Amino acid sequence: MKKYILISYIFFAVALLITACEKKQSNTMLQGTWKSKDANTSLKITGKKFIMDGDEQSAEDYFVKGDTIFTSFEGNQPYTKFVIQKVDESNLILLYPDSVVVNFSR
Repeated sequence: MKKYILISYIFFAVALLITACEKKQSNTMLQGTWKSKDANTSLKITGKKFIMDGDEQSAEDYFVKGDTIFTSFEGNQPYTKFVIQKVDESNLILLYPDSVVVNFSR
C-alpha cells in the first residue's frame, strides 16, 4: 500500500512540474503588422518585440498582462503602458499612454 501512495505522490509531483514549466503563449491575435486608420503609424508586434513606425533599432520588449501591453526598451523601467480596448483578427484599438485612442487594421 505504501508503494502506491509513494508512486501517486511522484506522479502528481511530475504533473505539477510539467504544468508549472509550460511555456505560456503570448496573444497570437496581437502578433502581426498593423497600420493606423489614418496611415500615419505602423505597428509590428512579434513574439518578443513591439516595433513602432518600422524602426527596428528602437524595437521594445513587451509583455501582456490582462488587457494592457507593457513595453520597455532593453528591459529598462518604467514600462510604457498601452491599453487594448479591442482586438480581433483585423482590428486593434489601443489607448496610448497619453490617452489618445488609435485604431489599427491589418
